[in-house]
Amino acid sequence: MSLLRKLRALPGVKKVFIRSGIRFDYVLADPDKSFLKELCQYHVSGQLKVAPEHVADRVLARMGKPKNEVYRRFVKEYREMNARLGMEQYLVPYLMSSHPGSSLKEAVELAEHLRELGYMPEQVQDFYPTPSTISTCMYYTGYDCRTMEKVYVPKNPHEKAMQRALIQYRNPKNRELVEEALKRAGRTDLIGYGPKCLLRPEGRPDKRQRAANGGTRAGARRTIRNIHKKKGRNQG
Repeated sequence: MSLLRKLRALPGVKKVFIRSGIRFDYVLADPDKSFLKELCQYHVSGQLKVAPEHVADRVLARMGKPKNEVYRRFVKEYREMNARLGMEQYLVPYLMSSHPGSSLKEAVELAEHLRELGYMPEQVQDFYPTPSTISTCMYYTGYDCRTMEKVYVPKNPHEKAMQRALIQYRNPKNRELVEEALKRAGRTDLIGYGPKCLLRPEGRPDKRQRAANGGTRAGARRTIRNIHKKKGRNQG
């Protein structure tokens, strides 16, 4: 009997909800998914907080976390289990900015992942060195003590602010920081009107900009009609 089931069986206990702290990589190690079923069916009150921390494998390796592929698999299995149980429950990811190993490139990668999810976290944890951790050792030495590889460490307060802002790129207050970060990272392709863009240029687009991005809907319809008319004349 799993620990969750034992807790549920205690006399006088009606509900035990798990809000956070689940090791999703350990959950995936359960061959018959009984723990995941028990968790979803009885111990999630609508939302479960998990800590993937980042999506870039280079940063996750410095954190001692499993690869992003593992988290994606957990998300898939969590959704499938809830669908099987007829329950609508969500995952809330904890994310961290400016961990050793994270440059602006990896910070942009994380922002793109959030764009795909359609999610902007309300809270972001900025890395802060704490005693007796490998991450803190990297922060102060610039080396991974497990491999003795040199590690990029973001320490400049302005860069740390940019990395944090990228995670909340939809917040209008972060606009200047996000724009600067994208320019510094060489990702100005993410500033525009396309579906993959993180930031729209300030002001309304002129005709040339609209045309470059597919134009207006009315313009698109006119273009399609003109194509059909041309085809009709050519066929006639």
